[in-house]
Amino acid sequence: MITASCGNTELLKLPKTAFLCSRNIPASVVLKCYDWAIAQREKGTCVISGFHSKIEKDVFHYLLSGTQPVIMALARGMKDKIEPEIKTAIDAGRLVLVTPFDKRIKRVTEETAETRNRLMIELADEIAIGYASKGGMLEKLINEIEGKRVYRIIE
Repeated sequence: MITASCGNTELLKLPKTAFLCSRNIPASVVLKCYDWAIAQREKGTCVISGFHSKIEKDVFHYLLSGTQPVIMALARGMKDKIEPEIKTAIDAGRLVLVTPFDKRIKRVTEETAETRNRLMIELADEIAIGYASKGGMLEKLINEIEGKRVYRIIE
């Protein structure tokens, strides 16, 4: 459940692809994730992600250089200060920040990240996995998903 949002909430009505990726990924996967992000940008796909890890931030950068809609799901309460590139996209009506937490939650933890990931999966129509570490939280979460298309960017 979304507790707070900032930006164009109409984007939440669009078909969405969630991008999830473990923090630690093999170097061979990085370029495949970049290629995926560029392809989504060119197709105009609405992507929802936490854009928190290094790879997710890079994917966000590729997406923001396009014009398609983007949804950023926070694993903490709403930001007090919004970075200029994020504000520009919000002002253009192509980005919305959402969070399942109130402002009292200031730090990202493993638990808040899991809650955020579950929210993204709930909101998304399909789920793209950049990489899931064996035995990690993301792999366990993927195994619970039912009724949605889940695909790995690299097999």
